[in-house]
Amino acid sequence: MLKKNDEITLTIDAMTAEGSGIGRHDGMAVFVPNTAVGDTVLCHIIKAKKNYAVGKAYKVYEASPDRVAPDCPVAGRCGGCCYRHISYDAELRYKRQRVVDAFERIAHLSVDVLPVLGSEQTLRYRNKAQFPVALDKNRNPCFGFYAANTHRVVPCEDCLLQPELFGDVLTVVREWVIRRGITVYDEEAHRGLLRHVYIRQGHYSQQLMVCLVVNGDPTTSVPRLSFLIDALKDTIPGFTSLSVNYNPAKTNVILGRETEVIYGDGAIQDELLGCTFRLSPRSFYQVNTPQAEVLYGCAAEKAGLTGDEVLLDLYCGTGTIGLTMADKVKHLYGVEIVPEAVEDAKRNAAANGIENATFLCGDAADAAARLKADGVKADVILVDPPRKGLSEQLVHTIADFAPAKVVYVSCDPATLARDCARFAERGYIAHEAQPVDLFPRTAHVETVVLLTKQND
Repeated sequence: MLKKNDEITLTIDAMTAEGSGIGRHDGMAVFVPNTAVGDTVLCHIIKAKKNYAVGKAYKVYEASPDRVAPDCPVAGRCGGCCYRHISYDAELRYKRQRVVDAFERIAHLSVDVLPVLGSEQTLRYRNKAQFPVALDKNRNPCFGFYAANTHRVVPCEDCLLQPELFGDVLTVVREWVIRRGITVYDEEAHRGLLRHVYIRQGHYSQQLMVCLVVNGDPTTSVPRLSFLIDALKDTIPGFTSLSVNYNPAKTNVILGRETEVIYGDGAIQDELLGCTFRLSPRSFYQVNTPQAEVLYGCAAEKAGLTGDEVLLDLYCGTGTIGLTMADKVKHLYGVEIVPEAVEDAKRNAAANGIENATFLCGDAADAAARLKADGVKADVILVDPPRKGLSEQLVHTIADFAPAKVVYVSCDPATLARDCARFAERGYIAHEAQPVDLFPRTAHVETVVLLTKQND
């Protein structure tokens, strides 16, 4: 049995879904972050359980052919990227294998998984960042990201996944914090004012918004915001909006329920596949705009719309996927549980002159059931759920609509495979899966699957 602090020589022969290497010692699985298939490493055991162990690679005896030198100064310490130590081609292979394994091991389905559609840009591709605020070892305010599995902030104000301009924004905010005596939030004590700095920029419009997340409610005074606004206007090209989000809760959730617009109209505009979208702080919007266009293009291709169909878009958010297909359908119905997102979807439809769209606010399963009870017949149903996937109730509700096609856009291969198995029980078969990489250097991968109704 392995014990904590044991040191062993380990060869890595597989990867986890989260991007850690897997080796075996006397039949026991040992998980080692920042390793690659083909590595032989000196592994220091930091956790030992009955059926598995977790280790840290202290030395690489023999390097995998996939290994490259990390290009980020905080690689391995920040909890964001897990693949900075391997080539991008290798990363795409690992991601495809993750989708293959999910269908084979979870769903027990034979599905053709195509090669991953990689991103042309693997650096500076994100259009949004949420930086936690902390005090560094010298008690100065700093911004960064949480170390893996902790809430310890690793200072990093120039993340290689973010536009360089975001670092300039943080420089301005830090100057405001220091000069105006803004206190920094202490999570353990639940004291201090500034919790997070949220930045979003339109990929095409280059409009930029800043949202300060503070510990308090709308009665909380945030000092000298006019100083911050003037500094951002003078320094940051495209600065359009400043908001304050109030989050007084002891929670891991970043945004609170109430947001006050301080400057601008509280949103930015951007384009996606020829449509214009209004984005507020709470709007869901894919963080890699060019790859989102690839993803949504795949979804449209799978849907095979001719102009005569009724399309039901569940989890529609601000309407991004459905509205880009609205010119190819007879009518679009969108369902979303976040009221602000529904209002944004309605505004987005109006802004793009789209008159054949109806958006409803509610739980996906309940709203879909209401639409069916009202006599709505959906020819194609599009789902883009959160990581937890679809509820079993919603799978049954979708199958009861008896659409010819279900297009499933997934951010988690495991729940996608589980749900495809549920659909198979209701006569809907997945023949092909198209992974799309929206998040280079991280473990995440999106996948589009077309499910078609089989004849009895």
